[in-house]
Order: sequence, then structure tokens, then C-alpha cells
Amino acid sequence: MDFQKLANQYKTELLDSVLPFWLEHSQDKQYGGYFSCLDRDGSVYDTDKFIWLQGREVWLFAMLYNKVEKRQEWLDCAIQGGEFLKKYGHDGDYNWYFSLTREGKPIIDPYNIFSYTFATMAFAQLAIASGNDEYAQIAKKTFDRILEKRSNPKGKWTKAHAGTRPMKDFALPMILCNLALEIEQLIDPKLIDQTIEVCLHEVMEVFYQKDLGLIVENLSATDNSLIDCFEGRTINPGHSLEAMWFIMDLGKRLNRPELIDQAVKIALSTINYGWDKQYGGIFYFMDRLGHPQQQLEWDQKLWWVHIESSIAMLKGYQLTGNKECLAWFEKLHDYMWTHFKDTEYPEWFGYLNRRGEMLLPLKGGKWKGCFHVPRGLYQLWKILEECK
Repeated sequence: MDFQKLANQYKTELLDSVLPFWLEHSQDKQYGGYFSCLDRDGSVYDTDKFIWLQGREVWLFAMLYNKVEKRQEWLDCAIQGGEFLKKYGHDGDYNWYFSLTREGKPIIDPYNIFSYTFATMAFAQLAIASGNDEYAQIAKKTFDRILEKRSNPKGKWTKAHAGTRPMKDFALPMILCNLALEIEQLIDPKLIDQTIEVCLHEVMEVFYQKDLGLIVENLSATDNSLIDCFEGRTINPGHSLEAMWFIMDLGKRLNRPELIDQAVKIALSTINYGWDKQYGGIFYFMDRLGHPQQQLEWDQKLWWVHIESSIAMLKGYQLTGNKECLAWFEKLHDYMWTHFKDTEYPEWFGYLNRRGEMLLPLKGGKWKGCFHVPRGLYQLWKILEECK
């Protein structure tokens, strides 16, 4: 495998195709912030603004400014989005809404903890890029809110009836593993270390089920036991694989090679389980007991699942030399560039049917924004440069 040639392929796709697409089409020059609902050619088909996608785009351009090149257009793009978020994204007390009108009026209240996590990431990177301490303070205050809400993320907006079947989900400890590394320069080191250890325990010892060799999405909040219901049986292979490259990063940061080895083991178990043996690609949702799914989209092939999985596999190879990881990366690389890459317009498709055919032509929407594709291209470019 020619690692340098592949590195250039991912670098070129990022710098010459994907980033110009978002810079040109997503920025709202009239009201600030970003449009995320972009059709195949970049035309805007809905103007609502979703806070977690606004935060992700701020983070993405600030991160690239900090780590790749000091391009003024990247910084300008990040700052204008950050200013929109600062002004309209929260209730004045750093409780972050889920969505806004184009002008910035709240549509959906702050029920979603991921509005908070991506606002924290956004303002932490923006503080580094701009040198503006106000952004750092917003990141710190929002992180405090996340820790306050950790045991009951949805608060008064939860739909669950208290006491009947209390559940906790994998997504929050997973994202905090990544968030801790993003903001460690802003937060008290003891708090960061404590947060990392709690999240590592949750991900690797609670949600990971040794008997299954897999990570489950939901557990009983009272005793961490498995629950035999739709949510309790759900496996999301892409989530697990994304989490494993976060854990690999933590293993590297903490100088704990055994953590990296365990993450590689879980990643390989997950992709072998989640790969569609008939049509190729990774299933979106699976049932650990093989029962019918509640999610009608269970067999769709999604952009983020495959990009995050390819990062996990390539990182696993880079850090351990595991040849099975490299073989899986090759397989994922071929699948992504054959199925998700749009040969006529920039950016990648997000939603394919089970057979790998384009299901929706959009390049952005309520859930797909300027994040997984560019972050993935950046990650893969940088890892490939270091591979031998």
C-alpha cells in the first residue's frame, strides 16, 4: 500500500473539494452562522439552524486553522459562526438550544446534551485560534453545565416516566472521552483526569460487554445490567468504532498501551459483527439478540459510520501494527470512495440503502453537517503520513 499516495488523496479531497464546498455554500452572510441543509449542488433547501451542527462547523474550521494552516478565511468562518452561537445559541445561562430559526430565534429548547458538548468543543478551539479569552470562558461555563447534567442529560425534557425503566446511554461517556482531550488546556487538570477515568470506566468496563465482545447502546441506570427491550438490545457499530479511536487517542495521551490494545480488540470484534456480508458496508443499527429492529433505517449505510470506522482501523494499525486493521481500512477505503464520493459535485453523500445505492442526494441536513467528512479526511490524511 502506498501510504503517501493515499495521504495526498485524502488531503486533496479535504482542501480542494470539501472545505471549499462548506465555505462557499454554508455561511449565512446575512444573519451569521451556517446553513446545514444543503442539496447535492450546495443549494440551501432549509434555513433552520441546528446548534450542534453550528458548533461542529465552528470547531472544524478553528481546528484546521490551529493545526493545518493559518488561513484567514478559515478563522473568519469560525469566528462568524462563534459570534452567532454566542449571541443566539443559548438562554443566557449557557443552556444551549437544539435549533433556531435562520435569524436566531429559538425553535427547540435545550433538551439535547450534544448541543452543549459541541458548543464546548467549538469555543475551546476558537479561543486558541483567536486568542479571545471570552470564548475560553464560554467553553468552561458550558463544560460545567455538562457535568451538572451528566446524570440526567435531558432534565425536564425527558420523555421517560420516572422510576419505571431508568436507562443510561453510551453516547455521553463516549463523547466526553473526546471532549476531555479537546479542552484539557482550559480546565483544571484534576477535573480532566477525573472525567477521563470515569468515562474510560464507563466505556470499557460498563457498556462494553465481555460476553458479547460488543458495546451496547443502553443499560439499566440502576445496576448497569442489560435490558431486554428495543433500546436495551440496540448495537450501533459505528458508534462503538468511533469511540474506539477516541480510546486509542486517550491510550496514547496516558501512555497506556494496554488501553490501545483493548480498543483494537473491541474495534475488530465490532466491525466483524457489523459488516454486511451480503452487500458490503456496515449496518446502522443491530439487535444483539437478532430480533427485528425498531429503526426502519437499520440497514442503511451512513457516511459517518464508515468514515469513523476507517479512522479506528487505520489508527489501530498505526499504533499496533495489526495487519487485520490495515486490511479492514483497505476494504472501508474502497467502499467509501466507490459509494459515498460524489463524482459530479463536491462533498460526499450521507445516506445509502443497504445495497450501497444513493438514497438521499443531500450533502447536509438536520444530522449531517460540516463535521464527519472533513474531520475524517483530516484524520486519515495525518495518520497515513505517519504510516510505514
